[in-house]
Amino acid sequence: MSMRPDDHRRKWDKDEFERIAVERLKIELEEEEERTKKKAPPVKRELLKQREYKVDLDSKLGKSVVITKNTPTSQSGGYYCNVCDCVVKDSINFLDHINGKKHQRNLGMSMKIERSTLDQVKARFSLNKRKLEEKKREYELDTRLREAAEEEARLKELRRERRRDKKRKLQETDEPDDTPAQSELAQIMGFSGFGGSKK
Repeated sequence: MSMRPDDHRRKWDKDEFERIAVERLKIELEEEEERTKKKAPPVKRELLKQREYKVDLDSKLGKSVVITKNTPTSQSGGYYCNVCDCVVKDSINFLDHINGKKHQRNLGMSMKIERSTLDQVKARFSLNKRKLEEKKREYELDTRLREAAEEEARLKELRRERRRDKKRKLQETDEPDDTPAQSELAQIMGFSGFGGSKK
């Protein structure tokens, strides 16, 4: 900065400030390089995959537990996640936690899904088709068994009806001796019948 007696304004030395700015830039670049060197290479995480175990939500359902100050967090009320060492109060939030980013990272998985190939998709379609055919066969077998049981029940009922008809016919053949006497009695009493066949 230079001062002249006739000029009251401050004058800045541009070269000096340019040198200071260049030094500051060098220092910032060196710090940035050190930060990048200190950073570990990014962790290679597994792709997201399907859970191989069943989530236990019903084991503590309807049970009461006494909780004190000395009770460990794993035994306190709610659902305990041993991976993240946290307690979640209800089942919906526990499922959200298990499927969430933080829990998956602690398990060593990224939230990216493996991209399926064409062959894998075709294999899955054929597997699903086979499962459907098996279900259809089982269903057909069930319906056939049910229909066979119904048919058998119909045949039994038909046989019973035939037996009843035979018994009725045998009884009717035995009764004709009684019917003329009844008709005579009906004529004596003054009426021809009870709405039966006309004579």
